[in-house]
Amino acid sequence: MTDNLTTYILTVNCGSSSLKFSLYHSLSTKLVWSGSVDQIGEKTGHFEISDSSDKVLETKSAPYPNMGDAVGALTNWFKSNTHDYPLLAIAHRLVQGGHHHLKPEIITGELLKTLSELVYLAPNHLPDEISTIKAFQSAFPGVQQIACYDTWFHRAMPSYARNYPLPAEYHKKGLVHYGFHGLSYEYIMDELAKEESPVAEQRIIIAHLGNGASMAAVRNGLSVDTTMGISPIGGLVMGTRSGDLDPGVLIFLLRETKMTVDELEDLLSKRSGLLAIAGTSDVQELLKMEPHSPKAAEALTVFCYSAKKFIGSLAAAMGGLDMLIFTGGIGENSTVIRERICKDLAFIGITLDKQKNLKNETFISCDSGKVIIRVMKTNEDLMMARLVCAVLNYAIKQ
Repeated sequence: MTDNLTTYILTVNCGSSSLKFSLYHSLSTKLVWSGSVDQIGEKTGHFEISDSSDKVLETKSAPYPNMGDAVGALTNWFKSNTHDYPLLAIAHRLVQGGHHHLKPEIITGELLKTLSELVYLAPNHLPDEISTIKAFQSAFPGVQQIACYDTWFHRAMPSYARNYPLPAEYHKKGLVHYGFHGLSYEYIMDELAKEESPVAEQRIIIAHLGNGASMAAVRNGLSVDTTMGISPIGGLVMGTRSGDLDPGVLIFLLRETKMTVDELEDLLSKRSGLLAIAGTSDVQELLKMEPHSPKAAEALTVFCYSAKKFIGSLAAAMGGLDMLIFTGGIGENSTVIRERICKDLAFIGITLDKQKNLKNETFISCDSGKVIIRVMKTNEDLMMARLVCAVLNYAIKQ
C-alpha cells in the first residue's frame, strides 16, 4: 500500500502491433514498473509487466486481436491494483495533432473531436490512439489525461524546411513537414542539457534507428530539419516502410496497378523497406543471414547507405557538424550498423574508433575526430512523464 500523498503517472504508447506502458512516481519521475502487450493481431500475444529491477509482476500469453483488447488487458490489471498506485495523470503519446496541437496539453472532449477530424493526417495511428484515450477515460474517469505529441520537438523548423513546394491551399489542410520521434529527440536533448558541455551552441544530428527510423538536425538546441515528413513513412529506408520515394513512383503505382489509396498506404507502410528486399525487417536477423543471403546483404547495404546520405544532407543543412548521436534499438545496440554508417564520412569529420564502438562505449569517436560520436539510450516514456509534470506545474523532486 502507498500513503495518501504518493501519486503516479502512467504513460501509454500505442504502436502498430504493440502497446507499451510505464508507471512513474509523480514527485521524482522514478520508474516503478513498465510493460507491454506485444504481437497484437497475431495468433498469440504476450502481456508482461516488470518492476524497475526487472522482476516480473505479471506475464500472460493470450490472443489480443486488436488494440482495444490489449488496452482492456492493461486497464483490467491496473484497476485491480489501483489502490497501490493512485494516479495523478495518464500520458498518451500521439503521433500527430495537426498545425494547432503541438504542445503537450490536457485532453478534453473538444480536443478529441478535433483529433477525430485529423485522422486523415495519420490514419494508421490516430484511430487506435483516440480509442485508447477513450478507454482510459472510461476506466479512470477522475484522472486527467495528457496528450504528448511526437511533432512538438520540431515546432521551430524554419518555413523553408517545413513547407512543401505546393500551393498554399494544401498547407492550410495540414500538408506540411511535421517530423516525428520528437519525444525521443527531446529526451536526448534534455539529457545533454544536464552535462557541462555547451550543447546548445552545437550542430547535432540525432539518429533514432529502430524498425522505424529517422534523424533530426539540431542547431542551437532547436530542430531545424528532420527526415520524416507529413507521415512516419518518409525519410530513411526502414524495417517495413519505404522511406522517401520519387513522387513518380506513387503515380506509377496508382495508375498502372490500379491500387486504392488504402492499398498504396499499406504497401508503403507495412510491406516495403527491408522486409521487401530480404523478407524480414529485423536487422539482427539480417546480420545473421548476411553471410549466405545476397538479399540480406543488399537490405543492410540499403539501410546504411540511406542513413549515410541523410547524415550528409543534414550536416550540409546546418553548415557543418559537431556531434552525431546514435539512439533507438538499432542505434544503441548494433555496433556493426554504426560502423558501416560512419564508414567513409571522414570528409565531414566523422571518424569512428572501432574498439570503443565494439565495447559499446558512450563516446565512440576517435580522439582526433572533429565530430563527437555518441551512443545514448532514449526514453520516450520518461519524457512523457516529465512533460506531464510541466503541463500540470508539478515540480519534480530529485
